[in-house]
Amino acid sequence: MALKHLFHHAEFVTTAAEWRQLPTDGAPEVAFAGRSNSGKSSAINALVQQTRLAYVSRTPGRTQHINFFRAPSGVLLADLPGYGYAEVPASVRRHWKMFLTRYLVERTPLVGLVLMMDARHPLTALDRQMLDWFLPTGRPVQALLTKADKLTSAEQRQVLEGSRLALVEIYGASAGAVGVQLFSATRRVGLAEAERAIGAWLGAHAPTVPAKKERPRHQGE
Repeated sequence: MALKHLFHHAEFVTTAAEWRQLPTDGAPEVAFAGRSNSGKSSAINALVQQTRLAYVSRTPGRTQHINFFRAPSGVLLADLPGYGYAEVPASVRRHWKMFLTRYLVERTPLVGLVLMMDARHPLTALDRQMLDWFLPTGRPVQALLTKADKLTSAEQRQVLEGSRLALVEIYGASAGAVGVQLFSATRRVGLAEAERAIGAWLGAHAPTVPAKKERPRHQGE
């Protein structure tokens, strides 16, 4: 499987609000998670070389499903709901906490997690909760410090080193499973580095079935 430009030309496949709606073909999945307005959708769009594949909203908390996109290689990208938006109803937050915890811990095709953190506010309590759920699975994480273009060069170096040190302090040896990098979707900073990291995960997880042309199933179906 060619790993260069792995995600280019990905297409929307389906959306899932509960476990039974998840894809069942066993193709490897890469999950994308992050706080609302952390730059998650912009990062996905940059990686797939499209402008609006993953919807970029100025209203936090809009994504209430896991949206799946399939790359030509057969790999699935799972766009998880943004977390941390206070105006989402408590019942919705409870449902997503249960569903996402189960997805991150039990989802067999999931090979790794790309965690978006605003470079100006990395490793919030909710970011750490996401890592608390995921790191015990033994799967790798690539943390993208998004919106890095909003920092000076000196600030970028400081936040990158500070995030790496904080991860070691919090997670000890488990921090070795977390790659940390600077990222900017608007300036296209860190795209190649992210592709290399994710591609390395997928090297041993070639899809077991050829990519299919599913009819896109939109929210509400």
